[in-house]
Amino acid sequence: MRIGLLSDIHANRVALEAVLDDMPTVDRLLCAGDVVGYNPWPAACVKVLRERDVPTVMGNHDRMVASERNFGANGMAQAGVTHAREHLDAEERRWIESLPRERVACDGRVKVVHDHPRHQDHYTYPREFSADLLGDEEVLVLGHTHVQGYRAFEAGLVVNPGSVGQPRDGDPRAAYAVLDMEEKTIKERRVEYDIEAVISAVEAAGLPESTGTRLRDGR
Repeated sequence: MRIGLLSDIHANRVALEAVLDDMPTVDRLLCAGDVVGYNPWPAACVKVLRERDVPTVMGNHDRMVASERNFGANGMAQAGVTHAREHLDAEERRWIESLPRERVACDGRVKVVHDHPRHQDHYTYPREFSADLLGDEEVLVLGHTHVQGYRAFEAGLVVNPGSVGQPRDGDPRAAYAVLDMEEKTIKERRVEYDIEAVISAVEAAGLPESTGTRLRDGR
């Protein structure tokens, strides 16, 4: 079984479409959260995941939209959350609200969380991956840092597929990964997309300019 791994789409429809067009044939998709936030297309990205019935967990931006909480001093993040609240219809909002903190897939062999399996909102970078993050599962999938990476241990794999919609590892290309459950391998993948189109859409939507321009550097 091959599984396409997505995370941190952040309402970037252009990047999501590029990833799905680039992705090789897989048996299913999994998403490690933050479908919305930052970029201009929250409803379109929710629609794609719902239409494909992609098991998805709740990221911190998703939770802010669902809970009516705010990011406070982080104006760029708050603008994306406010934009999502204004552009999701009631059914899309209910879908966001229904997302769980974690999911188990593939008969218990894969666990998906957004941040850390035991500490909500904790940033766990690939350099910090360790075998003790794993429980009974063979593979732990997480996101949140927007930094692509994985490590293999005797007990299993820990992987962050990277951010589809807002990479922060110095590579501006949209990130995702493909997991082969039989071979126990991860293939990290990157794909170029039209960043300038996103920048124009960010401006047209009245979102902070830096939401778009930061995409050029992958930071």
